[in-house]
Amino acid sequence: MAVMTMPRRRPGRPRRDESRPTREVVLTAATALFAERGFDAVGLREVAAAAGVDVATVAHHTGTKTALYDACFARVFAAERDVLTEAAAQARSALDAGPDAARRALHDLVDVFVDFLEDRPETTALWLRRWLEPQRHAELDQRYAEPLYRLVAELLTAAAAAGALVEPTPHITVRSLVWAAHGHVVALAAGAPGARERREFRVFVHRFLDGLYGPSGP
Repeated sequence: MAVMTMPRRRPGRPRRDESRPTREVVLTAATALFAERGFDAVGLREVAAAAGVDVATVAHHTGTKTALYDACFARVFAAERDVLTEAAAQARSALDAGPDAARRALHDLVDVFVDFLEDRPETTALWLRRWLEPQRHAELDQRYAEPLYRLVAELLTAAAAAGALVEPTPHITVRSLVWAAHGHVVALAAGAPGARERREFRVFVHRFLDGLYGPSGP
């Protein structure tokens, strides 16, 4: 009776994580590579090698490199949208309770956002690589950044309409907070003291919000 043998993996090819769907494994590997090197410096064969599959499998699940790049942004956007949508809904429910409750809810919302970025630093790295060439792949901002900016800007507008705070330029406030949070994640990646940096950044953001919306704010 013939003995059945398993085919050997090619040298250097990592074993694919069989516990997760192949597409998720591919997107995880691609996100890490694009975040580290940017769009031009990553090829489908490199993604395949990092994911432990062949290049035909990558193409089957994601199509062209441009489509794969888009899928990486869509993936991090979906995760970020889920946590921010829930936090924004909780903040909206606090608006009728007065200015103090509204400010505490905004503290909580920002904490959720910072926690998300700290837990997934590849999100910051992926966006920073994209923003190095502002005019290129600009459609990614429209699909995967602007909806979240609007979500929070609309919350601030609703809070102002409810009399909980005064906010004449919500879009500027949101972008400022987003960039500050991404800068914080970069500092951590560069070796800033972890626990202390995390604590101090949250204190800073809360103080920033209180300065904007507290009794002495605009």
